[in-house]
Parts: sequence; C-alpha cells; structure tokens
Amino acid sequence: MEATREFGLRKISSICSISEMEDVDITKLLDRPRLNLKREKSFDERSLSELSIGFSLTRGLDNFDNAYSPGGRSGFDTPASSAQNSFEPHPMVAEAWEALRRSMVFFRSQPVGTIAAYDHASEEVLNYDQVFVRDFVPSALAFLMNGEPDIVKNFLLKTVQLQGWEKRIDRFKLGEGAMPASFKVLHNPDRKTDSVVADFGESAIGRVAPVDSGFWWIILLRAYTKSTGDLTLAETPECQKGMKLILSLCLSEGFDTFPTLLCADGCSMIDRRMGIYGYPIEIQALFYMSLKCSLAMLKPDTEGKEFMEKIVQRLHALSYHMRSYFWLDFQQLNDIYRYKTEEYSHTAVNKFNVIPDSIPEWVFDFIPTRGGYFIGNVSPARMDFRWFALGNCVAILSSLATPEQSAAIMDLIEERWPELVGEMPIKICYPAIENHEWTIVTGCDPKNTRWSYHNGGSWPVLLWLVTAACIKTGRPQIARKMIELAENRLLKDSWPEYYDGKLGRYVGKQARKYQTWSIAGYLVAKMMLEDPSHLGMVSLEEDRQMKPVIKRSSSWTC
Repeated sequence: MEATREFGLRKISSICSISEMEDVDITKLLDRPRLNLKREKSFDERSLSELSIGFSLTRGLDNFDNAYSPGGRSGFDTPASSAQNSFEPHPMVAEAWEALRRSMVFFRSQPVGTIAAYDHASEEVLNYDQVFVRDFVPSALAFLMNGEPDIVKNFLLKTVQLQGWEKRIDRFKLGEGAMPASFKVLHNPDRKTDSVVADFGESAIGRVAPVDSGFWWIILLRAYTKSTGDLTLAETPECQKGMKLILSLCLSEGFDTFPTLLCADGCSMIDRRMGIYGYPIEIQALFYMSLKCSLAMLKPDTEGKEFMEKIVQRLHALSYHMRSYFWLDFQQLNDIYRYKTEEYSHTAVNKFNVIPDSIPEWVFDFIPTRGGYFIGNVSPARMDFRWFALGNCVAILSSLATPEQSAAIMDLIEERWPELVGEMPIKICYPAIENHEWTIVTGCDPKNTRWSYHNGGSWPVLLWLVTAACIKTGRPQIARKMIELAENRLLKDSWPEYYDGKLGRYVGKQARKYQTWSIAGYLVAKMMLEDPSHLGMVSLEEDRQMKPVIKRSSSWTC
C-alpha cells in the first residue's frame, strides 16, 4: 500500500458520508470466483443495487436500500482476466495522475477544470486548450475519488455563473438555461488579471449548441454531493436556479407527442453530423438521469414542487417510451420484421409506421439469441438500429434500463466482443456507415470516415462508463479485461483521443495525444474496480413504486 500512497491514491468511501452500508460488502462482487455455467439462465449472479429514489415530493438526497437485484451472468465464454483479484497499482497510474494534473486550469489561482488535451506536438490547438463541460466529468470523478473536491466545486460554480450570460448566435438568442459547451481562461500577465470566454456553440463545428452540457452539470453536482456529503452547494440559490433553468428548457410544452427530447445532429459527444438528429439514445439517457438527480436535489419550495411534479410525470412517460420502443432483442427484431404498415388509430401495433424493408441487413447477424440493447433513435418511419456505447451505459447507471435489460446489454457485449471491444475498448457506435450512405449522412465529413472518430472509432474515455455499468450488473470481469487491453497501449501511444479500425488497432488519424478524458477515464475505471463503493456517485436505482410491467410482444413464448 506504500506504492498506493506514492501515486496519490487516497482510498475513500464516496457513499458512506451520506448513507452507511454495513450490511453489504461490495468488494465481494470482485472476489466472486469465475463460474463455468451452461447458458440456460439469464441472471445467475447478483448485482449491486445502489440507491433508490422515491418519487414522492420529499426533500433531501436519495437513500441506499442495501439490496441486491437480479443481474449478471458469468458464462463460459466470458473474456477472462489474468489478474482478476489484483489491485496492485499499475505503473500507468502514476503517469496518468501526473498527466491529469498537468491539464489543470486555474482562474485567479483556483483550479476550475482541465483542458481537453495537452498535446503540444500538434500544430493546431483549435479548441483543445479549453475546459469542456462533458470532457471534465471523468476528470472531476477522478478528483472526487481521490479526495480532492475543490476543483469540482469551483467548476460547478463557474459554469453555472456562465449559464447566466446572455447567449447570442448570429443575432439569435439561445434559451436562458443553456450551459456552455466549453470555456477558456485568459491570463493577462501585464495587468495580472484573469478573464473567461465561454462558447455556447457559436464557435463549435456546425454551430450547434450542446444539449448534453446541462445534463452532465446536474449529474456532476449530484456526484459531488454524494462524494462529499456537502448538501450546501446544491442548496445554494445559484445551483437551484441553474437546475431550474435547465429543466425549464427540457420540460417545456410544445408540439412534440413523445416524452423524449427532440435534438439536432451534433448536440452531444458526437458533435458532428452523424445522423443522430431526432431522439438520440445518448441524450434521452442523460435526460432521464439528470431528471432523477434533480428530483433528489431540488428544494421543495413552491417553484421547486412544481418542477418536481413535472419531473415525476415525465419520468414515468419517458421510461415507458424508452423501454417499449427503443429496446431491441431477438424477439423484438423478429416482430419488427413482420410489421404491417399504414396502421391507424390507437390499436396500431406499428405505431411509428416503420417499413420492415428499412431494417439494415447487418442487424440480423449482429443481434444475438440472448442479449439486447437500446437502439440509437426512434422517430416517425425511422429506426436507427446502431449500437451506441454511451447511451446504453448511462441507461444502466440511471436504471432507465430494467435489471433484465441491463443484464442483456452486458450479454450483448460478451457475445459481440470482437465487434464492440476488439483490441481497444470501446466502440462509440457500431457499425460504421460507409460508401454512399456515409456521403449522405455525414456530408462527406473527412474526419468521420468509416471506423474512425465518431463513425465506429474506439474511445478509451468510455472505459469509466463501461466499468461502472459492469460493476452495477455484477460483471466486473468484463471491465477488468477491457482495462487490461487499454493498459497494453494507452501509455505507449501517449493517451490518444481515439483509435481507428474495426478492431481499434490504430491510433486515430487525427487523434490528439495526451487527451485528458482518456487519461481520466482510465483512472476512474481503475479506482472503481479497486473500491466499488465509488459507484454510488454515478449510479441510481429504480424506484420500486415506478416499475412498470414491461411485456415482450404478444407472439413471444417462454
């Protein structure tokens, strides 16, 4: 353990400051021996059930119920780890911490975030020297897990202050609740002053405002509160107002008949045109998670109660919609394949008038007999069957996915290991679009060629999300194997932003080196496996009163 102290890893319990867990030894999840079982049962292990949010209008943070829910499976073909029970600090850990600290940004001598990349070998800086809201999340979690919350608190306060700025793009005023995509600290050595310049999308590729920044801000505020036990930050007028402004944008009534959130291409981690316009899974999962986090942190004053009532209604509708229409497994695919079209009235089975001939050929080979996932998008006459990593992982962590669906997503990763993981975890989406479709969908984007960048590239930052999902579903062995794969390359390749190729074998053709969230994602994944109680910062349990009966199609039989 001396080595651990040298690396600056202080072991902390990120959840016990709010709720004790005497009855559950979470580390047993990691010590469970590997079983050779026939694949006859879907859920033969137990998984960690984190917190349970009651959807009553009560004040305060959600409590842990200390219960296990049916979860994972350790099948005979699960990728095995050669060091399942080893938590000796890897030599990369010290290097990662050193690189992460080099990326820190200071405003008036106080740390307020980390820049996107510290790649001085690159000729073009572009906006990689800025603090991005979504990019800072894994950095923030790493600092929280290491007992350094000040930088996270400063970041939350600085970004909510920037939210109050007037936001105009080409004479058009953005919604008051929009959070910045990024900000940059400008130092004036002559005057010895610091100033901040924020980007709300006016400088971004495609000039699209980020929809996900506000959601990540709320999720991070809750993570800070769970980690530190400090309720005062979330209860400040600034943070309460910040949450309400974000919620006002998302819960506003309009012409949409769906509870999902209508979004443009380029509004999320995939910040270029990639055919995710409409109702992308990433945004819906983050939307759902941020609603649940807000419900736990809002003060039940007059205005707060109104928001809480709207949140409860939206959560019920959103969970039903996503679990019913976005979910795909073998049986559901077979049902869609047999859909009738041009159905009218409330009795219609094919509610979105999806033409079965529009199902891409690759799906039939990709979907396993056991396993499933939330597809990329559902809108009138259109289903995007692509698999997106971030949306599915957040669905598990937020409990948008039921325990059965969460286990099925893990089954899919195991069954399709070469396609989704390969030699560098993990594909941002699968499969890549190419040829004529690539021309139309991406607008001939030279950065999003097939199996590169957002178009099927492999992103090390996603390690922390997959690891958290693995721990929650009782499948830590999957995370261990992914981390081992990453450790073979990441440091040697100077922490690239992404990898290219079907197997993720090549450093991305335009990938930045020393990409901060690749570094932080690795650290968070390692610390979560070492101390699974850290999961409490980013995991939510489904409320027992809210669980609907999710039925398969009428043609399904046991």
